[in-house]
Order: sequence, then C-alpha cells, then structure tokens
Amino acid sequence: MMINKLSASAATRSERLSLFDLGWITRHADQSLQADPIHLTAAVAEKSEGSVHDYYSNGDYWWPNPETANGLPYIRRDGESNPDNFDAHRLLLRQMRTHTANLAAAYAVTGNEAYAAKAVQFLKEFFLDEATRMNPNLLYAQAIPGICSGRGVGIIDTLHIIDIPPVIEVLKAAPAMTESIYEGLKQWFADYLAWMTTHENGIQEMNADNNHAVCWFVQAAAFAWFTHNEEVLGFCRQRFKESLLPDQMAPDGSFPRELARTKPYGYAIFVLDNLVTLCHILSTPEDNLWSFKLSDGRGISKGLAYLYPYLNDKASWPYPPDVEHFEGWPAKVSSLLFAGLALHEPAYIQLWDRLDPDPTDMEIRRNIAIRQPLLWLI
Repeated sequence: MMINKLSASAATRSERLSLFDLGWITRHADQSLQADPIHLTAAVAEKSEGSVHDYYSNGDYWWPNPETANGLPYIRRDGESNPDNFDAHRLLLRQMRTHTANLAAAYAVTGNEAYAAKAVQFLKEFFLDEATRMNPNLLYAQAIPGICSGRGVGIIDTLHIIDIPPVIEVLKAAPAMTESIYEGLKQWFADYLAWMTTHENGIQEMNADNNHAVCWFVQAAAFAWFTHNEEVLGFCRQRFKESLLPDQMAPDGSFPRELARTKPYGYAIFVLDNLVTLCHILSTPEDNLWSFKLSDGRGISKGLAYLYPYLNDKASWPYPPDVEHFEGWPAKVSSLLFAGLALHEPAYIQLWDRLDPDPTDMEIRRNIAIRQPLLWLI
C-alpha cells in the first residue's frame, strides 16, 4: 500500500517495481521463510523493572563508573557504544521487522501465499499472542544503571517498526491475515501511539531538539497513518513546519546539532533520512511538505542539496570522520529513493541504486530505519 502517492505519482506500478532488484528481494524472503518466529520474551533483561513482555534496553553511550566499586552510577561517553549493555530486545525487534518486511515485499511482487503466511505468523506471535507479545510501551528503554529505569530517548528504539504498518497493509489481502489479526495489530499500534503521545517519556522525546524529536514524529506519523488518527497526522505536519525545520536546520541545509556530535557524518545522514520519511508519510496534495519552505528558503530540498555531494563523494566531507562506524557509510537509505521520486531528481535515485543494501556493520544497519522501501511505494 503506497503511503503517499505524491512520492511516485509520475510512475506506474511496473515502473516503480523496475527500480528494485526483485532477485534480491526474493532471496532475502526465502531466508526469512526458514527463520523461526521471534519473541521479545526469548531474552530476559535481568536489570529491568518490567515484566518479560516489556521492552528493555540500556543507553548506548553509558559505561560503568571507574571511580566506584560497583560501577554505579554509569557515566556517559558520547559516540562510544558500550558492547556490554543489554541490547537483546533491540536486536530481536529489528530481526522481527526485517523478516516480516522481507516476506511482505516478496509477497507483493510474487503473490506467493507462503511468504504472507510466515509474515503473519511473525506479527501475530510478536505483537498479539499472550505468551509472547510485546507490551505497547517503552517504559524501560535506554535505562541507565544507577540513574533511571527508562528514558524518553529510548523511544528511538522502536524506529524500525515504522516498517510494520506498510507490511500489514500489503498482507491485508492474504488469507492468512484474518480480520481479527488485522484489527488486533491495529489496536496494538493505536495503544502504542496513545502511550507515545500521553506518557511523560513520550512527551519528553517529542520535545527533544535533535534527531530524537524527528524520530518521534516519524513513528507517530507512521502509526497515525495506519490507525487513521487524523488528529496526530495534523499535529505532525504542524510540528514539521513550526519546530523541526526552523529549530534544527541551518540556512545552508545542514543540521548543526548533529554535526556537533562525535559521529557527524552518520548523524547527518540519519536525521535527514528520517525527515524525508516524514515528508513521504505526511504529504498530501493539499499540504505538500516536499515543496514547503520557510520564509528564508529552508525546506527538505535544501537539506538534501546540502548532504547529497558528501554522500556521492565521501572524500569531500568537510568535518572530522566519525569516531566509530565511519567506514560503513554511506549505505542504501530510502530517503534518496523517496526524494528522487518526489522531487524529480534522478541523481538521488541513481546514488540510491548503487549504494550497498546489505551493510554488515550492525550500527549502520541500526541507523537505517526502512528495510524494504518497496513496501512504501506500491
């Protein structure tokens, strides 16, 4: 189900499909077809204050305190990920997303019901079955030992499940996607959206001044689109115009708060990728965010014009290299495809086409929100 017709209005379905390597899609789906269903409950977080059904993670850049006997409270080292922190739930959630996206994409292009049945099984067991479901909240995400049991910034951990609403809509035509399963999934996302928009952690993240706010709005928009929540969709459009762009984008199209980090290249790609996704979800003929500009000319096209040369020629990057994972960028981010179609910029699509769709660096993979952009365009 195409989320936003503006992004591909000039292309027929067959023309859009021609942009994709269908062999790559089916190869990945065949691998996912052999995978066992994934459950959040398979990994028990010993430090979590929640139940086995509650998502838990630790803040990435937090390390044991070398000045205390028990290492508490943890201390922050920006840009340096602690490999000993609990991230099993994060990995399980991403694996579930990837398998279902792979299967749904292959179902969309082949009509093979086996792909759909396996994808529905993944979704049902992860989100709905009482014994294995994930609760629709992130109360215990990015906890910091010795400081807090969970934080608003942890909501970024569910960024990857923005892929799930398009997956569900593609699977809606399959016999395996019964009405009760479909309505159950819709209710899960409605419940999670309600939590995001009312709990203090969600409100804190919504009001962040960097990429975290962008990622909150991308999730809110995706889940509101799926659950037909027009109030939240309108709120997201308003904040895109009145907060995200004016508060975060510089006159030249860069994002200074991301460039000030110890991983400026990766963060610059990440924030723009998600802002483009927001344009893709929210734009309508009556309210087209692709063409929206502030009075000084700032808009999504300016952000893309700023970053594209450095994606096309990484050697021209004028800032220091990232302290970690610099070698893995750039990779195949959906923003280049979405923006290329919406803004009629073939160079963006050509760059997207030649970038690596399967980076092996797990941190790079973590920072690519959309696994199967085909699901967002058909």
